[in-house]
Amino acid sequence: MQFAVSYNPAFHGLGGLVAFARHAETCGFEGLLLPEHLASRPGVKLGGWEIPPTLPYADPLECLAHVAAVTDRLLLGTGVLLLPYHQPVALAKRLATLDVLSGGRLRLVTVGVGALPHEASAAGVDYRTRGRRADEALDVLRLLWTGGPEGVSHHGEFVEFDDLCSYPNRSAPSRFAWAGPATPPRAGPGCAVTAGSRAARSPLTTASPCSTWSVRPRRRQAAAHRTTRAGARPSSRQRASTRWPPKA
Repeated sequence: MQFAVSYNPAFHGLGGLVAFARHAETCGFEGLLLPEHLASRPGVKLGGWEIPPTLPYADPLECLAHVAAVTDRLLLGTGVLLLPYHQPVALAKRLATLDVLSGGRLRLVTVGVGALPHEASAAGVDYRTRGRRADEALDVLRLLWTGGPEGVSHHGEFVEFDDLCSYPNRSAPSRFAWAGPATPPRAGPGCAVTAGSRAARSPLTTASPCSTWSVRPRRRQAAAHRTTRAGARPSSRQRASTRWPPKA
């Protein structure tokens, strides 16, 4: 059993990132995951918890590149990358570059569609299309990472190009996982799915070399374990109270 650990610069600051990553590597953790939020504004709530507008969310890929330069074996990942808010051709190059420069340590690109409409608006994306955009972006990333030297083409709803050369990253397509609003069912090593997307109908990976990491741990409140009789399972209402973050 191997474990990854997450670090949130918005809460812990960028100054401690290097020390945290090195310490995690020394302690034997397998990987480090960083979250992403594009933009914030006053009064925004996520899961009933108000996000302070002053939190300094840093770009996760820039941070992971910095971590790669100061560590030797720590695997790199996102938890989660807001896929529909990125132009997939540019993102494919950024991810491939990070993977190559780190010696193949970009081991898990965990992606999501986002849950804050104002972020979609800031990125110039219709919030209602983010699921379809994410599905198409997955296709584009895989295509650009696995195509031959003769060039690849794609004609989709949101992205269109002809005869582009692929990027030097042959293993990244088997390192995808999906983190959605619903708890995903188990779908085998290195693979996760979510409801409301094409990803829910087909595994994203096959024979992946890495294990699926849990990037959204849910802290159970004591009330969720209380039962009316010994051995009874928590009710649906009790289970709903375990959502994280908790209400203020």
